Amino acid sequence: MARGKLRIYLGAAPGVGKTYAMLSEAHRRIERGTDCVVAFVEHHDRPRTEVMLHGLEQIERREIQYRDTAFTEMDVDAVLERHPAVALVDELAHTNVPGSRNAKRWQDVKELLDAGIDVVSTVNIQHLESLGDVVESITGVRQRETVPDEVVRRADQIELVDMSPQALRRRMAHGNIYKPDKLDAALSNYFRPGNLTALRELALLWVADRVDEYLREYRGEHNIRSTWQARERIVVGLTGGPEGRTLIRRAARLAEKGAGGEVLAVYIARSDGLTAASPKELAVQRTLVEDLGGTFHHVIGEDVPSALLEFARGVNATQIVLGVSRRRTWQYILGPGVSATVARDSGPDLDVHIVTHEEAAKGRGLPVARGARLGRSRIIWGWLVGVAGPALLTVLLTNMVADLGLANDMLLFLALTVAAAMVGGLLPALASAAFGSLLLNYYFSPPLHRLTIADPKNIVAIVIFVGVAISVASVVDLAARRTHQAARLRAESEILSFLAGSVLRGDTSLEALLERVRETFGMESVALLERESDVAPWTCTGSVGPRAVVRPEDADVDMPVGDHLALALSGRVLPAEDRRVLSAFAAQAAVVLDRQRLVGEAAQARELAEGNRIRTALLAAVSHDLRTPLASIKASVTSLRSDDVEWSEEDEAELLEAIEDGADRLDHLVGNLLDMSRLQTGTVAPLIRVTDLDEVVPMALVSVPVQSVELDIPETLPMVAVDRGLLERAVANLVENAVKYSPDATPVAVSASALGDRVELRVADRGPGVPDDAKERIFEPFQRYGDAPRGAGVGLGLAVARGFVEAMGGTLTAEDTPGGGMTMVLTLGAAPGLAPVSPELPAWGTS
Repeated sequence: MARGKLRIYLGAAPGVGKTYAMLSEAHRRIERGTDCVVAFVEHHDRPRTEVMLHGLEQIERREIQYRDTAFTEMDVDAVLERHPAVALVDELAHTNVPGSRNAKRWQDVKELLDAGIDVVSTVNIQHLESLGDVVESITGVRQRETVPDEVVRRADQIELVDMSPQALRRRMAHGNIYKPDKLDAALSNYFRPGNLTALRELALLWVADRVDEYLREYRGEHNIRSTWQARERIVVGLTGGPEGRTLIRRAARLAEKGAGGEVLAVYIARSDGLTAASPKELAVQRTLVEDLGGTFHHVIGEDVPSALLEFARGVNATQIVLGVSRRRTWQYILGPGVSATVARDSGPDLDVHIVTHEEAAKGRGLPVARGARLGRSRIIWGWLVGVAGPALLTVLLTNMVADLGLANDMLLFLALTVAAAMVGGLLPALASAAFGSLLLNYYFSPPLHRLTIADPKNIVAIVIFVGVAISVASVVDLAARRTHQAARLRAESEILSFLAGSVLRGDTSLEALLERVRETFGMESVALLERESDVAPWTCTGSVGPRAVVRPEDADVDMPVGDHLALALSGRVLPAEDRRVLSAFAAQAAVVLDRQRLVGEAAQARELAEGNRIRTALLAAVSHDLRTPLASIKASVTSLRSDDVEWSEEDEAELLEAIEDGADRLDHLVGNLLDMSRLQTGTVAPLIRVTDLDEVVPMALVSVPVQSVELDIPETLPMVAVDRGLLERAVANLVENAVKYSPDATPVAVSASALGDRVELRVADRGPGVPDDAKERIFEPFQRYGDAPRGAGVGLGLAVARGFVEAMGGTLTAEDTPGGGMTMVLTLGAAPGLAPVSPELPAWGTS
């Protein structure tokens, strides 16, 4: 019996329409004459989904008793006995009630597939087992019901049911998914826009990877070698040279132009291990391509162009990015080069971009240190060519080759001298010229085998030979020295350019600059020393490296900067030619030090300006908001003390109540002013203790009418580490502010929930709300939004609340309340050492 086929509707979150899509598919199949039944579908009281069940045959569910409660599950035996062509099974990740045939519903589905029944099912991305940790970090909820990834991957068809977060939240607000009593909790917790966006990205990426697997399998089965440009994949060919960074950035820009573009950087090395690539440069380029979202690959291949094209076609690349060859013009006689060969052999399915760069046509040689301009191996080879070469040439000419004449012999020896100069420099060439002239005199100039010359013309020829050899050697050595000087000047210009750029940007810290000095000159430690006068001791204003010196006299190198500042380096003595660049670093260090001090002074000036602003606002508040309750108290007291009026008991009680209300308002205003003063001066010292929210929050509500607040604090919340007094004041200010702006008949909702290692307290009102651009300003001191009455306070409540919360290590933010209003979100960390209770996702969050 052939195995049944599995089709899965995958969604990013509950409510996107997976079950609806599955039922629509069932109706289409029935119209085509397919025997299709509903094995198990849960409509969750959603009217639109429930309507789609009409007209479909439903297998009766099996009832199971568990802990004195009746549950219903899919009756696998009944489905097998009915044996339809297609069975609809909702919620693939569902865990069956104990006592069921299988522990998991996906195991029930496996039985149906093994029996030859096609199955259509649904699952959310958060239920995939491999994504459990990722989903928990995003939503704060650990998924208890999961399905192995391999079960979903083996599905014959996977269809993504996609919906934007905004559309899903609108669908929820219209009541198409959850009942009204669950709406606010859902929108404020699991179904936040950020959560939905992250889950949607997970689903899209997972499905895209699955599509890639299907494509690779199909191309492999049909032996397709040509590129299918279904997705932009850009391969960057690297040589290990400095131009690689330019190529990587260019490829990243190309990838950004197409949706879902991917960059793959590849370095191809020969199997013999011989390479001219710099390991350090390759490491830098690997880091760069990974920072840009690409991948780095190291491939072994004898023929670089063929290996590069093979790799590109293997990953189904659409474009190849290469750099213009670094070969010099004369080197093209050896072949067309990698770039030209790849462009020629790529074919019509691969676009090849050849990018220009600064290293083009400059050769592959890299600048080397002055003491070893040509390198040790080249000097050794130069001596071998200059000394052993003439000896071998003499043996060859005297024993194996007929007499060529003195002129031709001299040209051959001159060629060896030029070769020695090109390979080893001046000294091997001079040695070759001297040794060659002796051999020419002894073996080839009459009289033979004697160090005398009979013909004066031969004397002139040998002298000219020596002169030409020395001249060529000098020119080659001069070119090597000029190359070194050019490389050094280029390095100095790069350093000076970096310093100039950092001056303009103002983004270099003193420690970073000193570290750059240490790396540039290869020092153990660098310190910037300063003293107030010529006789004052030196103090260290900044240093990097171990054992930094404390006096310029103790340093290997010191560079004065003015009269009272010096840059001290220890590690080695620098040559005089390096001090020019070092002086630029020293001057920049002084500039950075001055800038840091100016930044500090500017910060102090801003603090003073802020203090002046607060004092000005305080005077304005005292002039009116504090005088208002005082005026009310004085008027009531004056009335009570008046002798010409006889007050009734009711009038006296009313006047006393006015005095009490004014005193309470005055006490509240003065308390907020004192709290703000403590926050501004940094004297708030929280006494952190572990406590329950349900012990603190009710105490903060005593100053507001009981009917104006709805409290929902679960007892299962984890404990929090807070200062109880500060938290009570913060919550009291938040609730009083919410009650002030909320309509009279609408209570303020105060609720709490646990999200991972955090606990959130939410204070939601149904007032006018606040625009997004004003949500941060309302937390500033003396800010009152809108047309708040003058007697409503001085605008310190929210500022004090945020200050207290941040002093306890928490956060306080404002967001819109679904349906209108504003919600204050107070976030605190769960108490360390006490594992928070991980809330089970309710039924409406798992479908």
